[in-house]
Amino acid sequence: MSQPIAPAPTRTAPSSKPSPKTPTEKLPPWNVLLHNDEVNDMGFVIESLCRFARLSVPAATRCTMEAHKKGLSLVLATHREHAELVAEQLTSLRLTVTIEPAP
Repeated sequence: MSQPIAPAPTRTAPSSKPSPKTPTEKLPPWNVLLHNDEVNDMGFVIESLCRFARLSVPAATRCTMEAHKKGLSLVLATHREHAELVAEQLTSLRLTVTIEPAP
């Protein structure tokens, strides 16, 4: 007596679920704001933004010029812990920086 033939296994399409977000992607954003001051040299401000906020030279230059002309510039939006760290680092260099919740 022959054994019954089992049906071929069916293949399912790979799941297209979105990948889980990292913990920092779920946190509400905070803005790091650079204020104009009459103390620091623009080159020093640009260099500091590149070093601690990890901005490119053109982005740091735009941010510095905006703060110089308008009095305030958005440096970056990130989660609160990172915003506090960047603000602390820039403040330690005597730059005037604040953070606030992003709207």
